[in-house]
Order: sequence, then C-alpha cells, then structure tokens
Amino acid sequence: MATPSSNEVTELLLAWNSGEETALEKLMPLVYDELRRLARNYMSGERQGHVLQTTALVNEAYLRLIDSSRVQWQNRAHFFAVSCQLMRRVLVDFARSRNYQKRGGGALQVSLHDVVVGSTERPIDFVALDDALTSLAATDERSSRVVELRFFGGLSIEETAEALKISPETVKRDWNWAKVWLLREISKT
Repeated sequence: MATPSSNEVTELLLAWNSGEETALEKLMPLVYDELRRLARNYMSGERQGHVLQTTALVNEAYLRLIDSSRVQWQNRAHFFAVSCQLMRRVLVDFARSRNYQKRGGGALQVSLHDVVVGSTERPIDFVALDDALTSLAATDERSSRVVELRFFGGLSIEETAEALKISPETVKRDWNWAKVWLLREISKT
C-alpha cells in the first residue's frame, strides 16, 4: 500500500473533528501500518514471549484513540504524537499491573544508552523509564515530549520538530540533554 500523504491524513483528522463518522473508518487503514511500526518499536525492547504483542498494542491504542474525542486533531504529526503517548501509557499500565516495579518485580534495569542503542538483550523497564520521564517532564516538559516522540514514537528529528512546532536544532539540543538527564535518573534506581 502506498504511503498516504500528510495532507490526506490531516484532512481526515479534521473531518473526524467535525463529526464526520466515516472519517475514522477511512483514516485507520491509512495509518495502521505506521501505528504497527510504532508498536514494533515499543515492543522491540520487551522480553520475548511478552503477553502483549504488537497487534494487541495497536488495538489497545486504537481503542483509546477513538475514545479520545476531546482531542482537537491538528495534523498527521499531532495524531502520531498522541498515538505514541497512548502506546506508552498502555505499556506502562500493563507493566504496573504485572507488578514489574514492586521490589524489583523480576524486571531488569536497563540504561537509557542500551535503550537508545537498541539493545534487545534485556527487556526495557517501562515503569522506571516512565517514572524518569515523568520527573523530566516536571523539570522540562518539552524535552520529555522530545524523548517520547523520538524514542517511543521513532519519529525523526524533523518529524519531532513538526509535531512540537520547534526547530530541528532545538529538538537535537533537547534530545541530547534529555538522554544524559534520563540516564542519570535511571542509574539512581
């Protein structure tokens, strides 16, 4: 299937905002492959045999998306930024419910360096990373969003800049600063 244009996705999002019921039905086939790519990116750090699979993550995020009628969609980048945030929430909620954090809970600690490099030898402790991102957001909300979009969403520097309406240079600066900050926070635990 050909990649849909950014304008096509944006038009459908705006139609969905306006209450056009068929817009969501037309939108989902256009964005499904990209949502699966994002979900695979999230799941790549999980242990093998993880109960939650890529398709289930996409489906759960989809259910939360259609339930988020309060969102006033701006464009394609905004849609994928919200989708990244929802997938992160699904995985963190799942990890919390499985008691991964409680006194170690069997989850291995992983450094942000391992996460960013893409090491799949150990599972990502999404709860520890979420806690660190929450702390980062209290210090620097924009840098936290940059990490969320770049790491979890797999967005490029340019796509992240578009989603956050900032320059690519600012994204690079925030990304580099946030990686160091998060590595320090995660290593404390």
